[in-house]
Amino acid sequence: MRKDALMKKTASAVFAVAACAAFAEPSGDRPDDTHAWAVHDVNRPDPVKVDAPPGGIPSDAIVLFDGTRESVARNWRGVDGGPSAWSVADGAFVCSPGSGFAVTKETFEDVQLHVEWKTPQDDLYGWGNSGVFVGGVYEIQILDSSAIVPSRSPFKPANYADGQAGAVYGQSPCLVNPCRAPGEWQSFDIIFHPPRYDGARLVDPGDVTVLFNGVLVQDAWKLEGPTHWCRRAKTEPSSYVPSQPIRLQDHGHPVPFRNIWVRRIPARTANVTGGGPFAKRGEVAKLRHRLAGESLGFARATDDPAERYIRLWESFCYEPDRAVRKEIEAATAALLAALAADDPRVTEEWRFGSVKRFVKMLVLGKWIETGSRVEKAIDAHKAPPKPAAPNLRDI
Repeated sequence: MRKDALMKKTASAVFAVAACAAFAEPSGDRPDDTHAWAVHDVNRPDPVKVDAPPGGIPSDAIVLFDGTRESVARNWRGVDGGPSAWSVADGAFVCSPGSGFAVTKETFEDVQLHVEWKTPQDDLYGWGNSGVFVGGVYEIQILDSSAIVPSRSPFKPANYADGQAGAVYGQSPCLVNPCRAPGEWQSFDIIFHPPRYDGARLVDPGDVTVLFNGVLVQDAWKLEGPTHWCRRAKTEPSSYVPSQPIRLQDHGHPVPFRNIWVRRIPARTANVTGGGPFAKRGEVAKLRHRLAGESLGFARATDDPAERYIRLWESFCYEPDRAVRKEIEAATAALLAALAADDPRVTEEWRFGSVKRFVKMLVLGKWIETGSRVEKAIDAHKAPPKPAAPNLRDI
């Protein structure tokens, strides 16, 4: 086969695939008390597009430090509210021992936080002690833990497991130790969800996940309370405010930081309509009512028998309504008539396959009875042959 002919044939096959992808599939299992949307629901909102360049910073991130003094002045303050006394040297934000924490001017709740740091090679005692505090009071430890030698000596306090780099200080040691040597840059990627209360009732204790140099070291650790030295953590009181600044610790060591950015992420308790442990039935019912109205509007605005049938069933499954059920009966008759007339709006390959799967799903979900007229008519209809696509997988 000539090269240009092969390219043309391949292009035709790719176009067929694209046409298939462009035709939205009817969804699967119907909504329920804690899920406003059906499985694979085409009406469910798409995620917001974010650019994520390789090795770069996501486009929706807030850059807290980019190597410049301007980014410090813009984003950081001292504990007294005045300008941060930390220095900027060689593109790093360096702790000035004795000056106190570096504190973000903005406050944050649920976040994805990226921080790069290193322990100084010539630091006193060689520990490079510092920490990243999220939620105001929860510390992810920074320390030179690169050459930890197991020891049960009481005279090596910096060797305790829940105080090594990447630990939730005083609570949870790392799952593994990926710490690099002093003088080498290291990274934390922290996913943090703060505790949340509904009045005096603790709804979510909050948790933290940490990837240390790209390695998972804290796996959704449930927070026991604020981190302390030598004191057991206690659950935050219900007066705890989830919106808190990010703090970098001054522990008397000139630890440098760089490439600090943060993304605000949704609170788990905000997912009240899509299922999960925090779904609220009242909110689910309100959204289902709205979606039912929208689908009904789509159904009444089209004369396409397949789309009208699907949209009416969507509306009814979001919120059963006797009046809509009567419209479904008329739409079923129209669908059967179009099928008998070999109307391409129903019998064209991709549309027919989608309608057939949708009807099977309604049968499985007991929305329509097994052996109904529409199921029998679809099963009896001979589906058109698939176009040849020799260079592609069967889709």
